[in-house]
Amino acid sequence: MSTAATSELNPNVSKATASAAAQAAKANQPVTFGKALNTALADALTVDESVVIFGEDVGTLGGVFRITDGLTDRFGSERCFDTPLAESGIVGMAVGMAMNRMRPVIEMQFDAFAYPAFEQIASHVAKMRNRTQGRLPLPMVIRIPYAGGVGGVEHHCDSSEAYYAHTPGLKVFTPSSVADAYLMLREAIDSPDPVVFFEPKKLYWSKEAVDLAQLAQDYEARRTPGSEGKARIARAGSDATLITYGPSVSTALEAASLAAEEGLSLEVVDVRSIVPFDDETVGASVRKTGRAVVIAEAQGFASVASEIVARVQERCFHSLAAPVLRVTGMDIPYPAPTLEKFHLPSAERILDAVDQLQWEA
Repeated sequence: MSTAATSELNPNVSKATASAAAQAAKANQPVTFGKALNTALADALTVDESVVIFGEDVGTLGGVFRITDGLTDRFGSERCFDTPLAESGIVGMAVGMAMNRMRPVIEMQFDAFAYPAFEQIASHVAKMRNRTQGRLPLPMVIRIPYAGGVGGVEHHCDSSEAYYAHTPGLKVFTPSSVADAYLMLREAIDSPDPVVFFEPKKLYWSKEAVDLAQLAQDYEARRTPGSEGKARIARAGSDATLITYGPSVSTALEAASLAAEEGLSLEVVDVRSIVPFDDETVGASVRKTGRAVVIAEAQGFASVASEIVARVQERCFHSLAAPVLRVTGMDIPYPAPTLEKFHLPSAERILDAVDQLQWEA
């Protein structure tokens, strides 16, 4: 019997089919990076009453980038609320809450705004578990919108991940895709240890077709870390490996696409979790290709990129056909908006580095 005939006999069939089609269409709708973060926060608030969100302008305004938009209305001002403009006080209060079995999620508003709170983070957040011999873990998340590409200036476009990665006791995450924005933030909130969660500002408005409801369902079903300490192969390749994270992943993918037009196959590894670091995935890729370039927006000197280069050299030395190179921001304070295009890694700078990987050898 045809579907039309079945529908005539049973109208519920046509309604169910229409509903399924509507759900499928909704699942394929583009979702912004910011919406994924907002949904992750809302879902965490829903399933865990110990989760609280606070920071500068995150309540009534919904955050400078509207990542907490609507959360105060939905969950009340005791679960999502504004604080005074005092970053050290925000972190200090979060430490006290986490010591008392709450799960605070705090926002630093802009990358460099977190610097006044760094003493609290380095001296207390990172060390409390060790100081108490494991009796007092600090399950808290410090959300930091970071990096450039938005026409900002210093104190608004810093890439400060190296400070936190260098501080033992902290986990450091930075997603680059819409799906990871949701999943990694949920994992950060569920972590028993403090997580510094870097959100690339220029990605807030990027879109992907992602079914957030299905992601939430899958996450709740497994409730085990899936991205913590795990890199991902963002693009498979065979000739050289581009290793990067956060805001530079899209740039590396652009470079790989341009290289493919000239017959060069570049693999792109998205680090995702800076601390803990996935040596296995990164090393396997470099051993396969024999060449590598590390890409990051932060300054090159004493950087996360420097550490990645060192780890690759130590673990993959006998597989390398050329020295591991870096493409990073310049060793200068963040420049004026009209000059940031020269400061940030670009597909052209990446391909110039790839050209230097001793292909003639």
